[in-house]
Amino acid sequence: MRNYMYIVVMAVTTYLIRVIPLAFLRKEIKNRTFRSFLTYVPYVTLAVMTFPAILESTDDMWISMVGFGAAMIMGYCRVSLFAVSMGCCLLVFLLQLV
Repeated sequence: MRNYMYIVVMAVTTYLIRVIPLAFLRKEIKNRTFRSFLTYVPYVTLAVMTFPAILESTDDMWISMVGFGAAMIMGYCRVSLFAVSMGCCLLVFLLQLV
């Protein structure tokens, strides 16, 4: 149920951020800061909803943080998203077995 709530909140946030400027502003937005804000709000909202779910995904928060750290390192090394998700899931699974 929480996953569906996350999806709905993200969809509404993304929709509102893109529709409000179109509804109220008729001219092109030239303010660089405001345009940057509108661009990054959906990503920040997704990150804010995802990070707590990552830490609460296992019974041991330290294992979750190791998986998150591995994801950060692989992402920094430009590994594909699929490989990052599969690698971290496998790492967390193996750490839970130990």
